[in-house]
Amino acid sequence: MKLPEQFIAEADSFFSRHKEVPSEGFYESFDKTPLHGVRLSRSKTCESDHETLLKQIDPSFAGVDPVEWCDGGYYLSEDSDDTRKTGRNPLYHAGVFYPQEPSAMLPAQVLSAKPGEVILDLCAAPGGKACRIGEDLKGEGLLVANEISYERSKALLRNIERSGITNSVILNENPDNIAGRLPGFFDKILIDAPCSGEGMFRRDRSACSSYEKYGPDTIVPIQKSILEAADKCLREGGEIVYSTCTFCEEEDELMISSFMQEHPSYRIVPHPEIKGITHNPNGMMRIWPHLNRGDGHFCTHLVKGEKKEENRQGIFLVRSNKPLKASERRGFDLAREFLSEILTDEGFAEITRVPFTNHAGGVFLIDFDENLFKGLKVCKTGLYIGDSRLTSSGKSVFAPSNSLALTFRREMVRPGRYLALAFDDPRLERYLKGETIQVMSEDGLSANGTVVVGVDSAPLGFGKVGGTQIKNMYPKAWRLI
Repeated sequence: MKLPEQFIAEADSFFSRHKEVPSEGFYESFDKTPLHGVRLSRSKTCESDHETLLKQIDPSFAGVDPVEWCDGGYYLSEDSDDTRKTGRNPLYHAGVFYPQEPSAMLPAQVLSAKPGEVILDLCAAPGGKACRIGEDLKGEGLLVANEISYERSKALLRNIERSGITNSVILNENPDNIAGRLPGFFDKILIDAPCSGEGMFRRDRSACSSYEKYGPDTIVPIQKSILEAADKCLREGGEIVYSTCTFCEEEDELMISSFMQEHPSYRIVPHPEIKGITHNPNGMMRIWPHLNRGDGHFCTHLVKGEKKEENRQGIFLVRSNKPLKASERRGFDLAREFLSEILTDEGFAEITRVPFTNHAGGVFLIDFDENLFKGLKVCKTGLYIGDSRLTSSGKSVFAPSNSLALTFRREMVRPGRYLALAFDDPRLERYLKGETIQVMSEDGLSANGTVVVGVDSAPLGFGKVGGTQIKNMYPKAWRLI
């Protein structure tokens, strides 16, 4: 492929100054087919099932091929139909896997979120890294996923919901506004920074023209401002993982060196234990397309000063003593009634361990203080489980949110209330298209009522049994065309 002249000149200069990095094969790598990968959700799968799932995801499956630097990450076979067709796979809609370029799996692995931490993904769309962070938190702590572009925040919202993450807030904000509202608030911050995109050249040919129009000169000031905002948001002893998909030294090593000169309390954490990538002598990390199995990527892990023990409980739920309106109380009662019919006693206790909250007319599960985000543009807060509606006969019923079903595990649902459709069952595609599907005697469903529909053991959404048919409740906006 024809590469931008400025890029070639800068790459030649880099390799001449860094003899430790072999240049042979670098330019030729841009003519090779880009690698494709998927990350299997460890909260929705067992490792023993991964081979079976990969065969269902990749029609050209040629054997389990793990991404060395990502738990749950796998390469698709080279002659696979690639990730453009995975959107029709029911396992994708169930949040079982996320299509992701292998190099992009590195930053969230380096961040290594732990249950109970408060984490900010500052440039989160489309959400692959945020979903991995939410998975690592295991429902404890808080994920704040931000995207400055409103249009891109829609994809972020959909992916967060598909992954079944409950303890999250999605913002559509400028990083400076977050820093002004939440100074020193976060334990860890991920910055997958906007960049000149040189690592994307072989995957997206339009990236070359974008580079020529918006090169490093345009991007570097933006990256600096994002790092400054992140520093203000981060508590003492907190951590920043900074990454880009570019080879440009000014956006990578020099950016971090400059930041650390201005903020001397930071230090770099090297990760020699991560295999398959290129480790720089200074502890920063790179993925080179001619040396490693992925597109161009840069990543570094910073720690701010020394950690101080703090009581973080104050950020979690602060309840108002304001009495509930009758309509709110009725909505809560209907929600509990619905959940108790669908879920086992253990499943009901797990879901309702977080108190109900009335928010914007709906019933939510929110286990943190919403007032923290007052004044910021919030796209989503907590888990929306549904709302009460009137039927044509004037009866109040509970209408569940589809995102609620995606937080369930198969064992949480009562026997007779779960329709497990095999991966090759033709009813699966009809369900995802929003069509009415037939009930079979072997389905083992109980009496009429709402059921959870899933692909094997992975829930997809709800349906309502009436006789020999299931009325489809899959959201119109999510349906296959």
